[in-house]
Amino acid sequence: MTQMMEWDRLLDLGRLGHPSYRHQPHRPAFDQDADRISFSAPFRRLANKTQVHPLYDNDHIHHRLIHSVETASVGRSLGIDVGHYLEEQKLIAEGGRMTLAGVVHAACLAHDIGNPPFGHSGEDAIGAWFAERFDSGRGLFADRQAAFAEEFEAFEGNAQGFRILTNLEMYRGEGGMRLTHATLATFTKYPVTARSRTSLTERYCGLKKFGIFASEAENFAKVAEQTGLVAERSASGTLWWRRHPLVFLVEAADDICYNILDLEDAFTSRDLGYHEVSQLLSELAGREPIEGNSEAENIAFLRATAISQSIAASVEAFRDHYDAIMTGAFSSGLVDVSRLGERFGTIKDLANARIFTSPRKTELEVMGRNVVHQVLDGLMPVLDALAAAGWDAEQLKSYPQQLARATGIDLRSVTDHYSALHALSDYVSGMTDRYAVKIAQMVRGA
Repeated sequence: MTQMMEWDRLLDLGRLGHPSYRHQPHRPAFDQDADRISFSAPFRRLANKTQVHPLYDNDHIHHRLIHSVETASVGRSLGIDVGHYLEEQKLIAEGGRMTLAGVVHAACLAHDIGNPPFGHSGEDAIGAWFAERFDSGRGLFADRQAAFAEEFEAFEGNAQGFRILTNLEMYRGEGGMRLTHATLATFTKYPVTARSRTSLTERYCGLKKFGIFASEAENFAKVAEQTGLVAERSASGTLWWRRHPLVFLVEAADDICYNILDLEDAFTSRDLGYHEVSQLLSELAGREPIEGNSEAENIAFLRATAISQSIAASVEAFRDHYDAIMTGAFSSGLVDVSRLGERFGTIKDLANARIFTSPRKTELEVMGRNVVHQVLDGLMPVLDALAAAGWDAEQLKSYPQQLARATGIDLRSVTDHYSALHALSDYVSGMTDRYAVKIAQMVRGA
């Protein structure tokens, strides 16, 4: 595989679902993408979704919305620096760095938009519930093949995000938010469907998870065609794609923010002490704490400097691995292969051992799992009744009708078992942490 992807196609500013759209230089399409994401309800709900610490009372602890805004800021800086390098090398036109940075910024804003309540433990809870139901083999879960069981048993927030962006919001079923092809390709870390992924044996970072539901596979195929992504077919004919080069910048921005900011949060929550956190941040920043500052001031100073150094290291890694990135052969994270990779590895090991397993966090994750399962259990009477009524929501009666009205579950697109299960997962994954608790209390009669 030697063909290089081309920047004029990779930065395509045409819109999914809007073939007549023409880019207006005075109102850049990537800025409009960022506006559409920022003003959407799913983005707004991130303000009450877990980043690391569920249902935390301390207002200084990160939630998903703040994390997304910070990641977008870092992503824009990465894009400007990489774009400047590409301009110097005459690989993109002069001024193209702003397009590149704007696309990365928009994709970073959206990168967690599909995440369910209670963070990654919420994803696990949804997947575990569906796995139990498919194991039962009854009702809506009787036909694994037709219902695409693999999409639900390993529920994936990245795929849910692509579904929100291209299907559910704004122009429902007609391109969704109608974002640019460049932003959508840059958003997609895992350009493969769940079903395709199960039959593949290739080792590639873009196949670590799946990022596309079958319901949105046609949308992604259009995005991939317009941006010129490298398409691959396995010996059995299974189709998947290599990542868009800018995905690596989105991933680096996310890695930088959650690793560094998780340390700051651990200091704020007292899960880790000042000296431990300041030492780790100092090693990234290449600076010592400022004498006379308070502990909190020094953590903030070192955090800011560490982010700046991490951006520079990631840009260097992008330049060093440019050819492999552009052919789709690169299969690592920029942070991991950067000059700071070993230090980030130390932070990740500490987070896994001490932050992600803190007693309060573990207790709330157990509670969150039960809340998610109670909501899903509680909504099943609606879907069972809808199936019995031939998928005609107007025919719902009595308790299922009341339950659908009380919860506000969207049944407009439900026409079969597969779309019914997506309506269920759309509903629960769209909840905030506190709203999930409220609905769980209602459906169990508490």
